[in-house]
Parts: sequence; C-alpha cells; structure tokens
Amino acid sequence: MIKRDELIKIGQFNKPHALYGEISFTFSNDIFDRSDCPYIICEIDGIFVPFFIEEYRFKSDTTGLMKLVDIDTSDDAKMFTNTDIYFPKTYISDKEDTVASKDFFLNFKVYDGDDNYLGSITEVDDSTANVLFVIDNGEDNEPLLIPAVEEFIKEIDEENKILRLDLPEGLI
Repeated sequence: MIKRDELIKIGQFNKPHALYGEISFTFSNDIFDRSDCPYIICEIDGIFVPFFIEEYRFKSDTTGLMKLVDIDTSDDAKMFTNTDIYFPKTYISDKEDTVASKDFFLNFKVYDGDDNYLGSITEVDDSTANVLFVIDNGEDNEPLLIPAVEEFIKEIDEENKILRLDLPEGLI
C-alpha cells in the first residue's frame, strides 16, 4: 500500500482535453519529466493509486496535457478533474528535487540569521511569479511574506523541519 509520506505532490489535473482521454494538468514540479518513473499517483477514494503515463506534452512552464494508459475517452478522463497528482519519492535521486516541491516546506519552523524565531510556514504561495513563504508567527498580526529564493536560504534541517534564512536588512 502506498503511503502519503512516500509521495510528494507535484500538481493537479484540471479537466479532460479533447475526445481521446487527454487531461490538462497544472504542475509545481516537473520531476516526472526528469526521472525514469513511468507513472504518477492519484488519491482515489482515499487510496493512492498509480496510473501509468502513456504520453504527455507541455503547454507552458506550469501546464500540460497528459494521456494515461487505459484512459481513452473524455468520459474516462472526467474522473480525474481536480485530482491532485503525486510522485513517488523513491524515484527522486537528488534532494534538490524534493525541495522544489512547494509542499516540502509546510510546517517548517523559520529562523533568521540571528537565530530569531520568525514562525512556521503555513503555505507556499506560488500564485504570482515571485513564490513566497507564508509564515504565521502565532500572533494576531498579519503573516510574514518572505520571498522563497535560494539566495535567502542559509540552512535546511529536513529532519527537524527547521529553515534558517539569511534575510536582507529591513525585509521584515
């Protein structure tokens, strides 16, 4: 049985495209294109189920079309509408690919360069060109929005879920 902690979320299916079972999808990580894994995983009725990829093509740097094996009509493809797409961590050879997933940083505790606790990451906002860490410091004020750029990341402690950032003066 496939478990959630063995997977990373890489995107979401949108809706069927055309008549032959292709499905449009949005992705936050294109690891499926950079590995030799022949399948993706979707959660169907609470169970993680692998689906083999017949073919796919990119429409932009965050969208594409995918055809799954044995999904041959738009009616077959409808069951995937708004379904999250996952990828097995066992096929990820480089830790950087795991870091690229926006879900990776959820619930990380964030500290600045002076070891001051800033809060916990509750969301990674990728709705604009500038990806942001949304950090809740547990107080009533607005969450901190910090650019999720490699230049600011000083250390990632994956085991303890701690992220240390070296932020420019005046950002906070």
